[in-house]
Amino acid sequence: MRTSAIVQTQNLTKKYGSINSVNKVDLHVQEGEIYGFLGPNGAGKTTTLKMLLGLIKPSEGTINIFGDSLSKHRSSILQRTGSLIESPSYYGHLTGLENMKVMQRLRNVPDKNVHEALRIVRLENQKDKRTEQYSLGMKQRLGIAMALLAFPKLLILDEPTNGLDPAGIGEIRELIKSLPKTYGITVLLSSHLLSEIEQIATSVGIISDGNLLFQGSVESLREKGRSAILLKTGDNTKAEQLLHTQGYSLTISGSHLEFDNLQDKEVAELNRLLVKHNIPVTRIEEHKKSLEDIFLELTGRGQSL
Repeated sequence: MRTSAIVQTQNLTKKYGSINSVNKVDLHVQEGEIYGFLGPNGAGKTTTLKMLLGLIKPSEGTINIFGDSLSKHRSSILQRTGSLIESPSYYGHLTGLENMKVMQRLRNVPDKNVHEALRIVRLENQKDKRTEQYSLGMKQRLGIAMALLAFPKLLILDEPTNGLDPAGIGEIRELIKSLPKTYGITVLLSSHLLSEIEQIATSVGIISDGNLLFQGSVESLREKGRSAILLKTGDNTKAEQLLHTQGYSLTISGSHLEFDNLQDKEVAELNRLLVKHNIPVTRIEEHKKSLEDIFLELTGRGQSL
């Protein structure tokens, strides 16, 4: 059953001069999701998230969060929203706990929220240490603790694992994955790391050059990539000629003949046909496209995330 939309935009656009940094983006983030906003650096992710928080004014389009218009109800919306954009802000000469106390006064929340947020991000044993002595991962976790302080219904995170080592990335990943089920928090996070989005998100939006190219579940994204059958024979030239006369559609991929989306029955028939014409089949492989392959196909660009 489809849940209600927490974030919904229509034709969201941000222009800088003649350049559309974000171009007519329609986001739909459902309650209880971890929505991965994926794209290369400079694709428009941070600009979009800043518009959702009212930090940047859209050139065109509408934003509705919790069913309310951001332009009309920004204050009440932000009271139920936590965010960490670009990098955490903190006072280096203060301890982690003292920084949390500063944020506590701004958010007007009880003491128990401070200690619970520090516990969630596993900083309770480092709370009395000055933040200038924190590692990059600890600073990132402190920023997330500040964003969680009011236990918001919506948490917006911009590249939360950026710059972290593998251990730090794993810690942040597990933390984020626990939030919807344990605390009822819907998470919208951006990343240029496809591997991270694949492991953490339930839904994904792919943006490139300001355009939203795909939006849906991770599984539906995988389904966009058809599997290919790679076949190698003792005489690929002769095999190609024969198969073309029999109506098969194929391409040459290195030393293999490539066929899109053949069923098992069709592969068996193909093998029998080649053997019947004295063309030895030396290898048959199934190649399933990775999410990165699918991304490159969607964008039409030969670049990695």
